[in-house]
Parts: sequence; structure tokens; C-alpha cells
Amino acid sequence: MAENSKVVIPKKKSKIKDSWSDRIFVGSIYVFLTLVLVVVLYPLIYILSASFSDPAAVTSGRVWLFPVNPTLEGYTTVFKNPQIILGFSNSFFYAVVGTLISVSITIMLAYPLSRPTFFGRNFIMILLVFTMIFDGGLIPLYLVVKNLQLLDTIWALLLPSALAVFQVIIARTFFQSTIPNELVEASEMDGCSDINFILKVVLPLSKPIIAVLVLMYAVGKWNTYFDAMIYLKSEELFPLQLVLRSVLILNVDPNGDVMQLLKAQGLRELMKYSLIVISSLPVLIIYPFVQKHFVKGVLIGSLKG
Repeated sequence: MAENSKVVIPKKKSKIKDSWSDRIFVGSIYVFLTLVLVVVLYPLIYILSASFSDPAAVTSGRVWLFPVNPTLEGYTTVFKNPQIILGFSNSFFYAVVGTLISVSITIMLAYPLSRPTFFGRNFIMILLVFTMIFDGGLIPLYLVVKNLQLLDTIWALLLPSALAVFQVIIARTFFQSTIPNELVEASEMDGCSDINFILKVVLPLSKPIIAVLVLMYAVGKWNTYFDAMIYLKSEELFPLQLVLRSVLILNVDPNGDVMQLLKAQGLRELMKYSLIVISSLPVLIIYPFVQKHFVKGVLIGSLKG
């Protein structure tokens, strides 16, 4: 080593102190976000506490934050109703099967539209966007479902709403920014077919956008009730949301004894909060597992072109 060589010691970066105006601004942001959190979080806490409280405490307004005289009477009443259990299982079926169908169709449509070599992709995109702006309305859609003999069947809730153009646009943008053309050309040189390329390359690289599509479609399928109210007549096909509407809004008792119990013991309000918690629970369970991929997929699919 040369004698005149010197060891350079990096200097510590001095921390820049924030001014009083910056501190006040940051503090005001924290205060505002805290208030927003309280406003959003309190109704959720209240619903959860009310579902475990005594019926008399709920109806008298004594429940504010924590459960009063905790009880599981509301949940017991809910699960004693076989129509609600059947509606829960129907909603689970519609959400799982409907999401599988919707995600498959969306990927099969979005990926070809993302490739510049696909002939007519711009024209197809124009047609898709056109359907977002102009809608035929409820009556033509009902007539189409009726002519296809889908009324009062499970397919009436699965096929008419199987594709959402907004999700196609997000998935198309994701594929354009994530799957380079060089990767496609390399697979073609190796003799890889389009189906194998999608299954072995595109799908493993598309976990974020798949999580986005699964969450969007699953929440929509789980919360749907209007399509069921229009297309279904058989109560054994009703999803949970339509059963809740019948029990809580229309005061219809599927069994003939539950509503009498509610009126006699004042359980109607307690049952309402319990049903809200039960119907929201599946979405709350799924979201933490897909949250990481969901945020990444939305950002890539919506911001990059």
C-alpha cells in the first residue's frame, strides 16, 4: 500500500431539524388522521359490542363502547334459523365459484389485450369501454337472462355479472408493465405454447393482480343481493344478503317462530348486529392474507401504462 494513502472516514450526516411550522403541520396531520380513525372505528366497535350485549341494554341505548351484560343470545338465535344457515352457504358458494369464473375470464381477456401483436385489441378495448359508458338497462338484461333460461337458477348470479370492465383494464395494464415482450419472444423461440406460457410464466408472475381480482370479485359476489332479488324466486337459492333483507327489513320469518321470539324477548336489534358481524366476517378474514399483494397490484395496475 502506498505510504501517502489515506483512509477516508465518511462524515456523519447531520440531521436537519424541522421548523416549528413543519412540526405544527405534521402534528395537525396526526390529529386529523386520529379523528378519522375514531370516526371510522367507533361504528365497528359499537356493532361488535352490541352483538354481544344484553337485548334490553341495546334497545335502551346503554351500549356505548363495551358490551353490557355480555351474552351470546343474538348469535344463538341467528344460528337457530336454518334459512340463514342456508343463505350463508349459498353466499359462500356464489362467492367462491363466481370469483373463480370471473377471475379466469378476466385474465383470459386481459392478457391478449395487453400484447401488441394481438390483432384488433384497440377495437375490442373501445367496445369494452363503451359498455362502461352506455348501459342497456335492467329490462333488456332481464330479458336476456330470461331467454337464456337462467331465471331461478344459480347461473343467474354467476354468468351475467361474471366480467367487470374496470378489472379488465387494471389487469391489462398490469400485464403490459410486468410481462415484457422479450420474455414472450424467448418463450416462443423455446417452443413454448401460449397456454403453457400463461400457466407457467404469466400466472406465477401475476400474484399481485390475481389477489386484486379475487378480492374485488369476492366482495362483490358476497355482498350482492339485487341480482338475487330480481332473478331468484326459490328461497333455497337465496344468498345471505337477501335472507337478511327478508328477516330484518321486511320482517318476514322464514320459519314462523323466530320473529315471534324476537318480538317477545326484544332480540330483533341484537339479531341485527349479530347478522352484520357474521356477514362481514368472511371479508375481514380474507383481506389480511391478500392485503400485501392487493396494494402492489392496484398500484402497478392503475398507475403504470
